[in-house]
Amino acid sequence: MRILFFGPNGSGKGTQGAIVKEKYKLPHIESGAIFRENIGKGTELGKKAKAFIDKGDLVPDDITIPMILDRLGQADCKNGWLLDGFPRNVNQAKMLDEALQKAGMGLDIVIEIVLDREIAKNRIMGRRLCVNDNNHPNNIFIDAIKPNGDKCRVCGGDLKTRSDDQDEAAIGKRHDIYYDTATGTLASAYYFRDKAKAGGLRYIVLDGKPGVKEVAAELMGKL
Repeated sequence: MRILFFGPNGSGKGTQGAIVKEKYKLPHIESGAIFRENIGKGTELGKKAKAFIDKGDLVPDDITIPMILDRLGQADCKNGWLLDGFPRNVNQAKMLDEALQKAGMGLDIVIEIVLDREIAKNRIMGRRLCVNDNNHPNNIFIDAIKPNGDKCRVCGGDLKTRSDDQDEAAIGKRHDIYYDTATGTLASAYYFRDKAKAGGLRYIVLDGKPGVKEVAAELMGKL
């Protein structure tokens, strides 16, 4: 099963992806993690990507696409995967679609989490990352997943913040790109939505406003 996830930063798509990963035993391929891995290893692509990420900008296609395709071609993705955080614009959507079709790995399901922009911004600024597992949900502004003081509510690990999570201007930039229905990330989601109307691909829409458990229940029901 090959699944593509869409949702604005702050929508909880990473958390929901972790739930799907556990349920269906799929590798959760998150574009940000791929960037961090390349940056951490000091690869040439990683160095180039870091310059854009630090400014809150999207990494260009000629850097992003080779990283993504390389990851999807690894052995653990042979029987399916869950891709989160890519594509982020309409051109990437078309290129990804063509590449997957050429490789005989056409998409099965596309999921879109819908969330109001202001709610998404508040959730980002309240997000705290566990040093042991970034997918452990901790947010100081969401009662259901408030951390235990400065410790992870799941494992007790230390928490940290991403500097760009506290930068309203950077958040605005990211959301400008995501909510752009002409050429941005929502446009890429709608590219697959239109394809789904022709059959052969399922497009699932989820309401991102409820809590993690409620959204997960809706997702599991639709899957």
